[in-house]
Amino acid sequence: MDRIQGGLSTLSAMQLTADMEGLDAQSKTILHSREVLAIILRETVAEYRGYGREEVMDFIEADSITDMKEVSSGRTNTQVRGDSAEFVQLNEKTSNFDLAFRARNPLLSTESVSVSLHIDIEPQKTYRPGYPIEKRGIYYLARRLSSQLSLLTDNTNYNQLEKCYGIWICKEDIPKKDHYSISIYETVNTKNTGSAATTKENYDLMTLVVIKLGSRVYNGEKGDEGYELMRFLNAIMYPRQSDFMDTVSEYIDFSNNEELWKEAKRMDGLGLSIWEEGVHEGKIEIAKEMLRDNEPIEKIMKYSKLPMEEILELQRA
Repeated sequence: MDRIQGGLSTLSAMQLTADMEGLDAQSKTILHSREVLAIILRETVAEYRGYGREEVMDFIEADSITDMKEVSSGRTNTQVRGDSAEFVQLNEKTSNFDLAFRARNPLLSTESVSVSLHIDIEPQKTYRPGYPIEKRGIYYLARRLSSQLSLLTDNTNYNQLEKCYGIWICKEDIPKKDHYSISIYETVNTKNTGSAATTKENYDLMTLVVIKLGSRVYNGEKGDEGYELMRFLNAIMYPRQSDFMDTVSEYIDFSNNEELWKEAKRMDGLGLSIWEEGVHEGKIEIAKEMLRDNEPIEKIMKYSKLPMEEILELQRA
């Protein structure tokens, strides 16, 4: 089994998001773990076919990772900070990507030149928010692509443009026939006259992936197309079932952290401090997401478990 070595920050995120209750902010927190991202990317990004999950995790670029380090020996932080999460024009409402980051494109990179994929992952509670998710996804991709270039001039170098992926994960309000399905939309060359074709890398710059889950119970069978991805997403994107850790452990190996995990839950001192620091950071991220969504303070207190004073301080920051 192609399992990834799991870090303490991912364990913390999984503990923090155990209830979920359909809250988007909690979904976003668990998706900030590189181990989780690697499993998703390996199954959805064409450039990563044939690579192991550990290899894909290593493709996520170092400058997309927070500077918060894990103290335990042999493990580095796996929380993804991401690229600039917003795009804004004069007099335009600010829009935010849920999780935007860069990852190495192994098909185009060389030892001397690194070419990136620009990836946006968007967890969505509903597939039918009143407009087609696909249209919004394409719009976000276009903005992600155009944001790679500064003000256009006669000397603008379009060779600098790198491929963008938008991966949208929808949980509810999905037609029954579309439950547990994946749709991929990309730019293709449909017709040429004479010998007018160009190389694919010159136009293959945007790919939209729409993943539709559908319910809290996944009844797919091993061997079904998309089975590994759907089974994993179903485990982490809904409230925890009794077999949650058994399922997740088939993808992420936490055995190296087992003793630290047990110790951090029962002891005073350093182990508990490490554990509590990771959980507190996760609570802050949930509060920030809910503040961006203009949720009431009382609701933020309920889901983040933070005191009102700390939430108000985050609001003022």
